[in-house]
Amino acid sequence: MQSKNKTVVRSMDILTLFLSHSKLSLNEIVQFSGMPKTSVFRMVMSLEEMGLLDKDRGGKYSLGLLFLQFGHLVAERSDIREVALPIMQKLHDEVGEAVNLIVQDGKEAICIEKLDTKQRVRLNTSIGRRMPLYAGACSRVILAFQPKYEQEQYLEQTELKSIASGTITVKERLRILLEESRKTGFTVSHSELENYISAVAAPIFDYKGYIIAGISVAGLEVNYEKELLPPLVKKVKCAALEISREFGYTDKHLCLG
Repeated sequence: MQSKNKTVVRSMDILTLFLSHSKLSLNEIVQFSGMPKTSVFRMVMSLEEMGLLDKDRGGKYSLGLLFLQFGHLVAERSDIREVALPIMQKLHDEVGEAVNLIVQDGKEAICIEKLDTKQRVRLNTSIGRRMPLYAGACSRVILAFQPKYEQEQYLEQTELKSIASGTITVKERLRILLEESRKTGFTVSHSELENYISAVAAPIFDYKGYIIAGISVAGLEVNYEKELLPPLVKKVKCAALEISREFGYTDKHLCLG
Protein backbone atom coordinates (compact mmCIF):
# COMPACT_ATOMS: atom_id res chain seq x y z
CA MET A 1 0.00 0.00 0.00
CA GLN A 2 2.82 2.41 0.81
CA SER A 3 4.16 2.19 -2.75
CA LYS A 4 0.97 3.66 -4.23
CA ASN A 5 1.20 7.21 -5.54
CA LYS A 6 -1.18 9.39 -3.48
CA THR A 7 -2.16 11.63 -6.40
CA VAL A 8 -3.01 8.64 -8.54
CA VAL A 9 -5.04 7.05 -5.73
CA ARG A 10 -6.94 10.29 -5.09
CA SER A 11 -7.60 10.76 -8.81
CA MET A 12 -8.99 7.23 -8.92
CA ASP A 13 -11.18 8.03 -5.90
CA ILE A 14 -12.63 10.96 -7.85
CA LEU A 15 -13.28 8.86 -10.95
CA THR A 16 -14.90 6.16 -8.83
CA LEU A 17 -17.54 8.69 -7.69
CA PHE A 18 -18.95 8.61 -11.22
CA LEU A 19 -19.84 4.93 -10.87
CA SER A 20 -22.85 6.04 -8.80
CA HIS A 21 -23.29 9.60 -10.16
CA SER A 22 -23.65 10.43 -13.84
CA LYS A 23 -22.75 14.09 -13.30
CA LEU A 24 -21.17 16.04 -10.46
CA SER A 25 -20.25 19.67 -9.86
CA LEU A 26 -16.86 20.59 -8.46
CA ASN A 27 -18.44 21.28 -5.05
CA GLU A 28 -20.17 17.90 -5.10
CA ILE A 29 -16.89 16.16 -5.89
CA VAL A 30 -15.31 17.96 -2.93
CA GLN A 31 -18.25 16.99 -0.70
CA PHE A 32 -18.32 13.31 -1.70
CA SER A 33 -14.56 12.82 -1.79
CA GLY A 34 -13.78 14.63 1.44
CA MET A 35 -10.67 16.15 -0.14
CA PRO A 36 -9.56 19.80 0.03
CA LYS A 37 -11.12 21.93 -2.72
CA THR A 38 -7.74 23.10 -4.05
CA SER A 39 -6.54 19.51 -4.44
CA VAL A 40 -9.80 18.44 -6.13
CA PHE A 41 -9.62 21.42 -8.49
CA ARG A 42 -6.08 20.55 -9.63
CA MET A 43 -6.89 16.87 -10.14
CA VAL A 44 -10.18 17.53 -11.94
CA MET A 45 -8.44 19.98 -14.30
CA SER A 46 -5.80 17.35 -15.09
CA LEU A 47 -8.41 14.61 -15.59
CA GLU A 48 -10.36 16.89 -17.92
CA GLU A 49 -7.23 17.76 -19.88
CA MET A 50 -6.44 14.05 -20.35
CA GLY A 51 -9.96 13.31 -21.58
CA LEU A 52 -10.95 11.28 -18.53
CA LEU A 53 -13.58 13.84 -17.50
CA ASP A 54 -15.86 16.07 -19.59
CA LYS A 55 -17.39 19.36 -18.44
CA ASP A 56 -20.81 20.47 -19.71
CA ARG A 57 -22.13 24.01 -20.17
CA GLY A 58 -23.62 23.97 -16.70
CA GLY A 59 -20.21 23.28 -15.16
CA LYS A 60 -20.92 19.68 -14.21
CA TYR A 61 -18.48 16.87 -14.88
CA SER A 62 -19.04 13.38 -16.27
CA LEU A 63 -16.76 10.56 -17.42
CA GLY A 64 -14.99 11.46 -20.65
CA LEU A 65 -15.32 9.80 -24.05
CA LEU A 66 -11.92 8.23 -23.53
CA PHE A 67 -13.62 5.76 -21.18
CA LEU A 68 -15.86 4.65 -24.05
CA GLN A 69 -12.76 3.89 -26.12
CA PHE A 70 -11.14 1.96 -23.27
CA GLY A 71 -14.40 0.17 -22.56
CA HIS A 72 -14.78 -0.81 -26.20
CA LEU A 73 -11.28 -2.24 -26.31
CA VAL A 74 -11.69 -4.18 -23.09
CA ALA A 75 -15.04 -5.58 -24.20
CA GLU A 76 -13.72 -6.49 -27.63
CA ARG A 77 -10.67 -8.26 -26.26
CA SER A 78 -12.67 -10.02 -23.57
CA ASP A 79 -15.05 -11.28 -26.24
CA ILE A 80 -12.15 -12.61 -28.30
CA ARG A 81 -10.73 -14.40 -25.29
CA GLU A 82 -14.10 -15.89 -24.31
CA VAL A 83 -14.85 -17.09 -27.86
CA ALA A 84 -11.33 -18.35 -28.52
CA LEU A 85 -10.68 -20.27 -25.30
CA PRO A 86 -12.68 -23.46 -26.04
CA ILE A 87 -11.26 -23.58 -29.56
CA MET A 88 -7.77 -23.05 -28.15
CA GLN A 89 -8.39 -25.91 -25.73
CA LYS A 90 -9.40 -28.22 -28.56
CA LEU A 91 -6.27 -27.26 -30.53
CA HIS A 92 -4.16 -27.77 -27.40
CA ASP A 93 -5.60 -31.26 -26.91
CA GLU A 94 -4.82 -32.14 -30.53
CA VAL A 95 -1.21 -30.92 -30.73
CA GLY A 96 0.00 -30.88 -27.11
CA GLU A 97 1.91 -27.66 -27.75
CA ALA A 98 1.50 -24.25 -26.12
CA VAL A 99 -1.38 -22.26 -27.66
CA ASN A 100 -1.30 -18.45 -27.57
CA LEU A 101 -3.85 -15.76 -28.34
CA ILE A 102 -2.32 -12.39 -29.28
CA VAL A 103 -3.88 -8.98 -30.02
CA GLN A 104 -2.34 -5.71 -31.15
CA ASP A 105 -1.85 -2.92 -28.64
CA GLY A 106 -0.40 0.13 -30.37
CA LYS A 107 2.93 -0.75 -31.91
CA GLU A 108 3.17 -3.95 -29.90
CA ALA A 109 1.40 -7.27 -29.57
CA ILE A 110 0.18 -8.56 -26.22
CA CYS A 111 -0.67 -12.10 -25.15
CA ILE A 112 -4.20 -12.21 -23.68
CA GLU A 113 -4.59 -15.96 -23.30
CA LYS A 114 -2.27 -18.97 -23.18
CA LEU A 115 -2.43 -22.72 -22.66
CA ASP A 116 0.90 -24.28 -21.69
CA THR A 117 2.62 -27.05 -23.61
CA LYS A 118 2.10 -30.57 -22.29
CA GLN A 119 5.85 -31.15 -22.48
CA ARG A 120 8.17 -30.55 -19.56
CA VAL A 121 9.66 -27.44 -21.13
CA ARG A 122 7.98 -24.13 -20.25
CA LEU A 123 7.97 -21.25 -22.71
CA ASN A 124 8.66 -17.65 -21.82
CA THR A 125 5.36 -16.36 -23.23
CA SER A 126 2.85 -15.47 -20.52
CA ILE A 127 -0.45 -13.62 -20.36
CA GLY A 128 0.31 -9.90 -20.45
CA ARG A 129 3.67 -10.30 -22.17
CA ARG A 130 4.33 -7.65 -24.81
CA MET A 131 6.23 -8.27 -28.03
CA PRO A 132 7.13 -6.14 -31.06
CA LEU A 133 4.89 -6.78 -34.05
CA TYR A 134 7.86 -7.78 -36.23
CA ALA A 135 9.10 -10.65 -34.03
CA GLY A 136 7.51 -14.05 -33.47
CA ALA A 137 4.92 -15.82 -35.60
CA CYS A 138 1.81 -14.65 -33.76
CA SER A 139 2.89 -11.01 -33.59
CA ARG A 140 4.01 -10.96 -37.21
CA VAL A 141 0.81 -12.52 -38.53
CA ILE A 142 -1.04 -9.49 -37.14
CA LEU A 143 1.39 -7.16 -38.91
CA ALA A 144 1.09 -9.18 -42.13
CA PHE A 145 -2.67 -8.69 -42.40
CA GLN A 146 -2.80 -5.01 -41.48
CA PRO A 147 -3.76 -2.56 -44.24
CA LYS A 148 -0.69 -1.98 -46.41
CA TYR A 149 -0.32 1.70 -45.52
CA GLU A 150 -0.38 0.91 -41.78
CA GLN A 151 2.12 -1.89 -42.26
CA GLU A 152 4.50 0.32 -44.22
CA GLN A 153 4.16 3.17 -41.73
CA TYR A 154 5.06 0.76 -38.94
CA LEU A 155 8.12 -0.51 -40.84
CA GLU A 156 9.33 3.01 -41.56
CA GLN A 157 9.02 4.08 -37.92
CA THR A 158 10.32 0.92 -36.22
CA GLU A 159 13.90 -0.16 -35.61
CA LEU A 160 14.21 -3.94 -35.86
CA LYS A 161 16.20 -5.00 -32.82
CA SER A 162 17.53 -8.49 -32.17
CA ILE A 163 15.73 -10.35 -29.37
CA ALA A 164 16.93 -13.92 -29.96
CA SER A 165 19.21 -15.64 -32.46
CA GLY A 166 16.56 -15.81 -35.19
CA THR A 167 15.02 -12.34 -34.89
CA ILE A 168 14.56 -10.72 -38.29
CA THR A 169 16.39 -7.39 -38.35
CA VAL A 170 16.50 -6.70 -42.11
CA LYS A 171 13.41 -4.86 -43.28
CA GLU A 172 13.46 -6.14 -46.86
CA ARG A 173 13.51 -9.72 -45.63
CA LEU A 174 10.66 -8.89 -43.26
CA ARG A 175 8.62 -7.40 -46.11
CA ILE A 176 9.07 -10.60 -48.13
CA LEU A 177 7.89 -12.75 -45.21
CA LEU A 178 4.89 -10.50 -44.60
CA GLU A 179 3.86 -10.82 -48.23
CA GLU A 180 4.27 -14.60 -48.07
CA SER A 181 2.04 -14.73 -45.01
CA ARG A 182 -0.70 -12.78 -46.79
CA LYS A 183 -0.62 -15.35 -49.59
CA THR A 184 -0.42 -18.51 -47.49
CA GLY A 185 -2.56 -17.45 -44.50
CA PHE A 186 -0.01 -18.39 -41.84
CA THR A 187 3.38 -17.48 -40.36
CA VAL A 188 6.24 -19.59 -38.99
CA SER A 189 9.01 -18.37 -36.70
CA HIS A 190 12.19 -20.00 -35.38
CA SER A 191 14.13 -18.57 -32.39
CA GLU A 192 12.77 -15.05 -32.92
CA LEU A 193 11.65 -14.30 -29.37
CA GLU A 194 13.33 -17.18 -27.54
CA ASN A 195 16.16 -19.43 -28.68
CA TYR A 196 15.24 -22.98 -29.76
CA ILE A 197 11.51 -22.15 -29.73
CA SER A 198 9.37 -22.18 -32.89
CA ALA A 199 5.77 -21.23 -33.60
CA VAL A 200 3.07 -21.41 -36.25
CA ALA A 201 0.40 -18.70 -36.31
CA ALA A 202 -2.72 -17.77 -38.26
CA PRO A 203 -4.83 -14.60 -38.33
CA ILE A 204 -8.26 -14.09 -36.79
CA PHE A 205 -10.63 -11.76 -38.64
CA ASP A 206 -13.91 -10.01 -37.87
CA TYR A 207 -16.99 -9.85 -40.11
CA LYS A 208 -15.45 -7.03 -42.16
CA GLY A 209 -12.32 -9.05 -42.82
CA TYR A 210 -10.19 -6.93 -40.49
CA ILE A 211 -7.43 -8.59 -38.47
CA ILE A 212 -8.38 -8.62 -34.78
CA ALA A 213 -6.01 -11.22 -33.30
CA GLY A 214 -3.60 -14.03 -33.96
CA ILE A 215 -3.50 -17.60 -32.66
CA SER A 216 -0.38 -19.75 -32.53
CA VAL A 217 1.05 -23.04 -31.38
CA ALA A 218 4.58 -22.94 -30.05
CA GLY A 219 7.16 -25.37 -28.74
CA LEU A 220 10.65 -26.76 -29.14
CA GLU A 221 12.20 -26.05 -32.54
CA VAL A 222 12.79 -29.76 -33.19
CA ASN A 223 9.00 -30.24 -33.42
CA TYR A 224 8.69 -27.62 -36.16
CA GLU A 225 11.03 -28.95 -38.80
CA LYS A 226 9.79 -28.75 -42.40
CA GLU A 227 8.32 -32.24 -42.67
CA LEU A 228 6.39 -31.73 -39.40
CA LEU A 229 4.87 -28.36 -40.30
CA PRO A 230 1.94 -29.18 -42.66
CA PRO A 231 -0.37 -30.82 -40.07
CA LEU A 232 0.40 -28.07 -37.53
CA VAL A 233 -0.29 -25.37 -40.11
CA LYS A 234 -3.62 -26.92 -41.05
CA LYS A 235 -4.78 -27.26 -37.45
CA VAL A 236 -3.81 -23.69 -36.54
CA LYS A 237 -5.46 -22.25 -39.65
CA CYS A 238 -8.64 -24.22 -38.97
CA ALA A 239 -8.72 -23.00 -35.35
CA ALA A 240 -8.24 -19.41 -36.56
CA LEU A 241 -11.05 -19.82 -39.07
CA GLU A 242 -13.36 -21.30 -36.44
CA ILE A 243 -12.78 -18.29 -34.16
CA SER A 244 -13.12 -15.87 -37.09
CA ARG A 245 -16.48 -17.39 -38.04
CA GLU A 246 -17.74 -16.59 -34.54
CA PHE A 247 -17.10 -12.93 -35.43
CA GLY A 248 -18.95 -13.18 -38.73
CA TYR A 249 -16.02 -13.93 -41.03
CA THR A 250 -16.98 -16.08 -44.04
CA ASP A 251 -13.86 -16.66 -46.19
CA LYS A 252 -12.87 -20.34 -46.17
CA HIS A 253 -9.31 -20.08 -47.50
CA LEU A 254 -7.74 -20.04 -44.01
CA CYS A 255 -8.39 -23.74 -43.46
CA LEU A 256 -6.75 -24.95 -46.65
CA GLY A 257 -3.57 -26.97 -46.12
